[in-house]
Formats: sequence, structure tokens, C-alpha cells
Amino acid sequence: MGHKVNAVGMRIGINRGWDSNWFASKKNYAALLNEDIAIRSYLEENLKDALLSHIKIGRTKTDKGYGVKIEAYCGRPGAVIGQDGSKTLALTNALKKIVKSGTVTLEVRDVKNPDLDATLLGKWIASEIENRQSFRSTQKKALMRARKAGAAGVRTICGGRLGGAEIARAEGYKDGIIPLHTLRADIDFAKVDAHTAYGRIGVKVWICRSLNKGAKKEEKPEGGSNNATTQTR
Repeated sequence: MGHKVNAVGMRIGINRGWDSNWFASKKNYAALLNEDIAIRSYLEENLKDALLSHIKIGRTKTDKGYGVKIEAYCGRPGAVIGQDGSKTLALTNALKKIVKSGTVTLEVRDVKNPDLDATLLGKWIASEIENRQSFRSTQKKALMRARKAGAAGVRTICGGRLGGAEIARAEGYKDGIIPLHTLRADIDFAKVDAHTAYGRIGVKVWICRSLNKGAKKEEKPEGGSNNATTQTR
């Protein structure tokens, strides 16, 4: 049995922080955690068209409970803001009904380069598979997009009844370098599901954005490549 470690969770406290930043007593912890889950579920459902990447939630103690600051990072922020900020206001009003612990502030932020975001790239692969595109060519296109955007390395894996086969299997591709054990490397990881007529297909994406996060200059890997390697199991 293999022992897999999430590449994002492994680097928390080293080169990235938590997506939820708050402290609560043992008495209030469960209620605030359930609020976080409800906030994320609501935004993930209502911001599909905006290409939602991730959500950050911060709480600060105030006289009236907590000041809850929600930051939604989207590939298409214009789809959330709407004309004169009407959609953002509607989302904020809906979140106020969910959050009982204090006041709510919603901020929509832009993902500068969607092709270097593992979640957005995984969602694109899943949408292509749901539209009956070839899982092989889709993964190869995803590798090309990420490498063209400046990634040091990319790896993708699709698992399930690929192509409608009776027996489930996993097949993946890799281009560049993905140093998973190098903690200073900035590696983004995401898991996304594609819902097809013949079952659910899991998509995993690893993107190495830099080999040394925080360094002034990044060393490009030698022999940068256009040839993707195939991994099948």
C-alpha cells in the first residue's frame, strides 16, 4: 500500500498558510467550523461559472461577535461582481443568513494566471471529459497550457472507467519536474471529479510553479521539454 501525502497540506507553515484563519474556544469551535463548511458549500455551488479556485475565511473578534472576512479567488471575477456589484451584494446578503457569528464581508479576487492553478486546471480537464473529449488529448493539452504559462513541471492522473471501459484504471502524464519531497518548492495540488454517463472519473493535478518559493531568481530546469511521459497503472 502506498502512503500518499497531500502536497498542499505538507507545505502549510513552510511556504503557505491555512485557508481558514481564526481562533475559538472549545465551546464555539464546532459552530464556527460548521459555518465555514456551509460558506464553502454555498460559494462553490453558486460560483461555478466564475471558475472558483479557493476560498479564504478570516475571523477577528469584535464587540458584536466576529468580523468574518471571506475572500473568493476566481478565474472570472467579472461573472461574480456583475453590473454595479449587484451579484456580489446578493451573495453577501445570502451569506449573512448563513453566518450567525457576526458581520460578513465578501471580497472577490482575481486569479492572475489560471493555467498555474491546479484547481482550475483540474476543473477544465473534468469539464472536457464530461463533454466526451478524449482523456488522453485533454491531459496533454493541460500539460502544454501549464508549461506555456511558466510551470516548472506538471503531472496529471485520471482514474475510473476511462473511455467507458468496463474495468476501471488510472492513466496519467507528466512533463517537467515535480519535486514532491522538496518543501521549498511551490507545488499546487487539487482533486476534481468528472461526472460522466458511465460513472465518476477522478482527476488529480500537480503543478510546480517554482523550485524555490521566495527566491529572487528561479532556476529553470535543464532540458525543458515538450515530450510528456505516460504513467499507467
